[in-house]
Amino acid sequence: MRHPELKQRHPTLGEAPGTLAAAAEGAVASSISLVEYTADDYLETRFATVDEGLAHRAQLPNLWLNVYGLTDPAVLQAIGQRFGLHPLVLEDIANIRQRPKVDDYGSYLFIATRVYRYQQEGQRLVHDQVYLVIGSGFVLTFQTQPLGVFTSLRERLQAGRGLVRQLGADYLGYSLLDAIIDDYFGVLDQFNARVEDLDRQVLSGHDRFILARIQRQKQDAMRLRRALVPLREVLNTLTRGDYAFFQRDTMVYLRDAFDHTLHLIESLEAAREAIGGMLDLYMSAQSNRLNVQMRVLTVITIIFMPLTLIAGIYGMNFDYMPELHWHFGYYYAIGLMGAIALGLGIVFWRRRWL
Repeated sequence: MRHPELKQRHPTLGEAPGTLAAAAEGAVASSISLVEYTADDYLETRFATVDEGLAHRAQLPNLWLNVYGLTDPAVLQAIGQRFGLHPLVLEDIANIRQRPKVDDYGSYLFIATRVYRYQQEGQRLVHDQVYLVIGSGFVLTFQTQPLGVFTSLRERLQAGRGLVRQLGADYLGYSLLDAIIDDYFGVLDQFNARVEDLDRQVLSGHDRFILARIQRQKQDAMRLRRALVPLREVLNTLTRGDYAFFQRDTMVYLRDAFDHTLHLIESLEAAREAIGGMLDLYMSAQSNRLNVQMRVLTVITIIFMPLTLIAGIYGMNFDYMPELHWHFGYYYAIGLMGAIALGLGIVFWRRRWL
C-alpha cells in the first residue's frame, strides 16, 4: 500500500497545552468504525459523521472504536468528550510525529506507537503513527490512514477465532499491540534481505553508489531502533504495572509480546553490526584496490625509468659521443631498452607485482 508520508505538525507557539493543531497535509479524510462484541455476538458499525457516532448507543459490553484519518480536530474533540480523554491525549494524537510511549491516566492508558513501510519499490522506509487508548471495556485506535496492520485481527474477531472474543477488551488491546509487533517482523525481514543483498555487492566494486546504499541502510536501522527501543519500554511498563483493567491471563500474553520486542531488537542490532562491518569492509576494499592500482603504476614507472635514461643520454646534442655515428647504433639502443624492459617485467612478474 502506497501513501504519502505526512508532514509533521507542531503546536503553534503561544497556544495553551492541549490545543489541537490544524489538519495534516496529505492525511486522508476521517473514517470511524465501531466494533462491539462478546464471546457469542459481533456487531460492526461504520459512521458517516461524528454526530451519527455520538448518537449511537452501544449494545454489547466490549468496544473497539477505530478512527482513520486525523484531519478534523472536531472529530477528535467529540471522541475525547465521549470517552473522557484528557486534552493532552488529543493533542498527542493530533501531532502525527510521536515517540512510542505509554501514559497512565488512571481509568485508561494512552499508547503511541509507530509502524513502518517500504515505498518506491522498496527504496524508501517511511512510518505512520498508530495510537491506542485502552480502558475498562473499550479500546480506541487512531491511524493516519488504513495501513492493513489490524486486518487479520479484525477477521479473527469477526469469525470468533482464537481468544480475542473470550477474554474481553484488555486482551483486544494486547492483540492490537501484538499485531503491530508482528508487522515489525515483516518489515525487519525486508530490511535484513536488503542488508544481505548489499553485503554480496560490497566486494564486487561494480556499483558506484554502494556507499550511499550502505549509508541509507544505516539510517534505516537507526530509525527502526528509535521506534523499537521505546516500544520495548512500553511493553516493559505494561508488564510491570498494576492496571485494574488488565486481567491476569492477559498479563501473560503481554510478557510474551515483550519477549518478541527483545527478539526484534536483537535481530536489528545484529543487522546494524553487519552494516558497520560492511562499511569497514567497503573502505578496506577501496583502499586495497587503490593500492593495487598504485602498485601497477609504480611498476610501469620503474620499467620506463631506465628506458627514459637511455633515450635521454643518446638524445643529447653532442658531436663526439660513443656509438653516435655507428651504423647499428639505433638498433642497439632499441634492443637494449627492450631487453631492460623485458628483464624488469620478468622480475616483477615473479614477485607477483604484476
